[in-house]
Amino acid sequence: MSEFPTQARAVIIGGGIIGCSTAYHLADLGWDVVLLERKKLTSGTTFHAAGLVGQLRSNANITQLLGYSVDLYKRLEAETGQATGWKMNGGLRLACNAERWTEVKRQATTAHSFGLEMELLTPSEAQALWPLMQVDDVIGAAYMPTDGQANPSDITLSLAKGARQKGARIFEDTKVTEVIVEDGVIRGVQTQKGRIDTPIVIACCGQWTRAFAKRVGVNVPLVPVEHQYMVTERLDGVTPDLPTLRDPDRLTYYKEEVGGLVMGGYEPNPIFWAKGGIPKDFHYTLLDSNFDHFEQLMELSLGRVPALETAGIKTLTNGPESFTPDGNFILGEAPELRNFFVGAGFNAYGIAAGGGAGMALAEWVATGAPPYDLWAVDIRRFGRPHFDDDWIRSRTYEAYGKHYTMAWPHEEHSSARPCRKSPLYDILKEGGAVFGEKLGWERPNWFAEGTEDAHDIYTFQTPNWHGAVAREHKAAREAAVLFDQTSFAKFTLKGPDAEAALGWIAANDVRGPAGTLTYTQMLNDRGGIECDLTCLRVAPDEFYIVTGTGFATHDFDHIARNIPAGMNAQLVDVTSGLAVLSLMGPKAREILQSLTHADVSNGAFPFGTAQTIGIAGAPVRALRVTYVGELGWELHLPCEYATAVYAALHKAGAPHGLRNAGYRAIESLRLEKGYRAWGSDIGPDHTPLEAGLGWAVKLKTGLEFRGRAACAAQKTQGVRKMMATFTAAKDVILSGRETIYRDGERCGWLSSAGFGHTVGLPIGMGYVRDPGGVTRDHVLGGQYELEVAGVRVPAKAHMAPLYDPDMQRVKA
Repeated sequence: MSEFPTQARAVIIGGGIIGCSTAYHLADLGWDVVLLERKKLTSGTTFHAAGLVGQLRSNANITQLLGYSVDLYKRLEAETGQATGWKMNGGLRLACNAERWTEVKRQATTAHSFGLEMELLTPSEAQALWPLMQVDDVIGAAYMPTDGQANPSDITLSLAKGARQKGARIFEDTKVTEVIVEDGVIRGVQTQKGRIDTPIVIACCGQWTRAFAKRVGVNVPLVPVEHQYMVTERLDGVTPDLPTLRDPDRLTYYKEEVGGLVMGGYEPNPIFWAKGGIPKDFHYTLLDSNFDHFEQLMELSLGRVPALETAGIKTLTNGPESFTPDGNFILGEAPELRNFFVGAGFNAYGIAAGGGAGMALAEWVATGAPPYDLWAVDIRRFGRPHFDDDWIRSRTYEAYGKHYTMAWPHEEHSSARPCRKSPLYDILKEGGAVFGEKLGWERPNWFAEGTEDAHDIYTFQTPNWHGAVAREHKAAREAAVLFDQTSFAKFTLKGPDAEAALGWIAANDVRGPAGTLTYTQMLNDRGGIECDLTCLRVAPDEFYIVTGTGFATHDFDHIARNIPAGMNAQLVDVTSGLAVLSLMGPKAREILQSLTHADVSNGAFPFGTAQTIGIAGAPVRALRVTYVGELGWELHLPCEYATAVYAALHKAGAPHGLRNAGYRAIESLRLEKGYRAWGSDIGPDHTPLEAGLGWAVKLKTGLEFRGRAACAAQKTQGVRKMMATFTAAKDVILSGRETIYRDGERCGWLSSAGFGHTVGLPIGMGYVRDPGGVTRDHVLGGQYELEVAGVRVPAKAHMAPLYDPDMQRVKA
């Protein structure tokens, strides 16, 4: 085992908790795996982690992943004989103002949705669990009994020992000097001790990952940030079973350690580290303590734990941690280089995530897909802005500072903006646009008028943009609106085998003649939905593909990697060259017809087709399609024509009541129509049959496509979950993840939610689950409640769209 290898099925680079966990799990799958650590195991950033292990996140699958960590840590010491320091002593979270208490109650509901036990406590009940704290300002608390803490080095060494027991080979003091890539294919790694031939490299290098991956053209958006915590001498009242404590309103956290306390936090003004690169021999190294910077957290903590004022301080630990622009870690196969996998950027919760992340990454490597939908942490969620170090630092600075601030519904980032702008950005801003941002793109969320404040005011109650969205929604239903959707990701697939390739990747039939629009999903082998998009047949050998802004990297990668070997079809991203103006509403045809000589009548230009028409001197590819449930067209045109076409549309539309509208109106409109959104309502864990999209699957054609066998089997055997729409009383505020109860039993949660301004009710969408099988009649036959911030409210389930279920308006 000590002899240096010359080949391996996979090589892991980095011996922190993520690398050792990945080695443990890959070896458990029977893989010949080698782990290389440039210095000593845990000597990068793992050894100085605080070691709190919480489970609840806003995403069900990330919560499941963290829950797996807890399950693994419970049994790991018995399995390996190596101590882990794991204690399941529970976790408390405090709320000190009304809005935070609402947030905590909604978090408790989310926990219940995901099957976790979370109790809501009074201040005195919380103090009974944590006697050292003052609770004068506390309104309430949440307690999760299955949270805990671990010793970071011990648990990592236990994973390493377990990996060795399963056959993994681990080498310390072995620096990788090069990933050997020939003709775009990984051939091996070169180390100071020799070459190892391998087809797969897994980079778990912590804060070194960005620079390391960049050498082979892979972009990993993370940045090292200084993170401090102090450790006290023994304190009276600190017992070994003391729960971990998070006090977000004071930006601090606490855990017990050897009879004393660890106290740290997330200050609003973090300090970046190693901007010029990480020092060469940095290992088992801490940074100089920065008492001046830590003082702000210390002052906040004294109001909660007065005993800290006289406590002896053992250490003030200052160690760099890698943080990411959105506060989520990074997993998966790099889109730039096949078989180069990444597990990095854990934002100071690598110990909590370590067990689950290693399991997921190992399965991703072994099977080509994660065990369940991990879009929230998928490396492909990033895109063009994330190549720039300055952009990453700016956004990461904000994300770090928000670690313990309120997680508001619909909250937007403010940093590194504007970055990517539509040609209409300045015009729309002057017209009252309040912008959001996605993948660097500025996108109008809503439009302020008159004396309305042209900015978001965040709340868990009715937001300040509610009336503006209602106004835009009403115009879409009664007159016409114009959406700037230039940020859509847009690709062309061209070549002699374009139809055959797309036919294999797409679940729907794309064989129609030129001008045919096809709404389709793209599936994995389990029938899960990997992409949800629209394809336009442009020519016998060319397709134009349109998908959501945030899915540009992901969907391009999925399509490119699934073009069958030997087929001649090239995929090109054309997003930046084309603007998109979506004209929607019952007056859309009158407005459009007044601007073009093309016949846009229903007979000449039916729904689900596209034509190139002329408007204001521009060649416009007009797609008759909708995501808001009204007659309308997406107008795709070269960017240089955008301002002229926009002006022409508004001039022609003014007599018809045409308005600008934003993405929050789109959300309201699509919920009324029951249109699904990838990333929330549908994804790799959901099949078209479960999502009510079976009509868009070409099972009756006999044509082969990826996922066909799974869909066919499910059609025969039935489904165990089914998407439904739910409504509640008008004054109920739904924001997603509310628990669904059917006949008193928990059966799921809302995947998305909002307010439908035409029906005048809050609307949520979610899956009704039953291990015994679910049918339409089963769904409609139940009595429903939704848990909203800890309170159950009556709800009604619907299987048909709430608005225009027969599609009469769309096809008018």
